[in-house]
Amino acid sequence: MKNKDIIIGIVTGIITTIIGSILYLTFFSKFDLATSFKQVMRFNSFNKLVNLGALLNLAAFYFFLHKDQEQRAKGVLITTIILAFVFLIQKLF
Repeated sequence: MKNKDIIIGIVTGIITTIIGSILYLTFFSKFDLATSFKQVMRFNSFNKLVNLGALLNLAAFYFFLHKDQEQRAKGVLITTIILAFVFLIQKLF
């Protein structure tokens, strides 16, 4: 049960990052979603977009903590740390 909850938290972290990125493009871009995504890829801003999308992980993290589901919150935190580490490595190299 413990590992299952951590995996659910990891999947939730990935999904909320994707949703957050889509919401950011939807609300803060003048163009439609497909054109906005093409612009992000053209200007090599994908890392910035995903980092902004990962802000939604805070809501998922605190939701799981509020519901006393610490293992799921740990999964969301693991996802956020992995994303930060991957983008740090990519930025350095």
